[in-house]
Amino acid sequence: MVSIMHACEKSADPWSRVRMPLCGQLPLQCFCRRVSFLLLLVVLALPAQGTAEEAPFTIRSANIYLDNKVYLVNADIHYSLTKPVLDALHNGVPLTIELRIELIRHRDWPWWDETVAVIKQRYRLRYFALAQHYVLDNLNMGTESSYQSLEAALEALGKLKDLPLLDQNLLPPGKEYLARMRVALDIESLPTPLRLLAYLSSRWRLTSEWYTWKPQL
Repeated sequence: MVSIMHACEKSADPWSRVRMPLCGQLPLQCFCRRVSFLLLLVVLALPAQGTAEEAPFTIRSANIYLDNKVYLVNADIHYSLTKPVLDALHNGVPLTIELRIELIRHRDWPWWDETVAVIKQRYRLRYFALAQHYVLDNLNMGTESSYQSLEAALEALGKLKDLPLLDQNLLPPGKEYLARMRVALDIESLPTPLRLLAYLSSRWRLTSEWYTWKPQL
């Protein structure tokens, strides 16, 4: 980068003696400085090697098993919050997180696949500044749990255990099935003034990738 600037400053191009009204420097020098600055920005924007971080919402594992003729779901999910989302939480904005599970009957042609079960599990995370604790609500069941730290609340949220999916007699035997799961921050549940900002900012779009597996049913 330094060599580019040095070469430009020594250029004998006759245009280098003409000043650009908006630049205040020799045109070629100004151009080279701008190119060097852009190259610096590109280098700084490149991700550092060996420092890749886990996405804010990541499904690490999931499985379906049969217990007393009911299929249940277990999952291990990693949750973390970006700074604007965390700031909103600490300023009294509740966060709603939706877990979606789909069970699909796989057929020879993909467009013939049939969705046989869809489960939406919703949770709400709140912070109470006076008591300095976090409350996690299970909106489907109407229950709530209290935690002294955000880490403890997110860890509890990430341990999905024994979630009922559907009865065994609703699934024809001998078929091949595909299961998939995703979690996301529900932007629509945010207060109206904050919702537009959340749609425009990538730091508010907290959504995991689809986690897909073939359960043995």
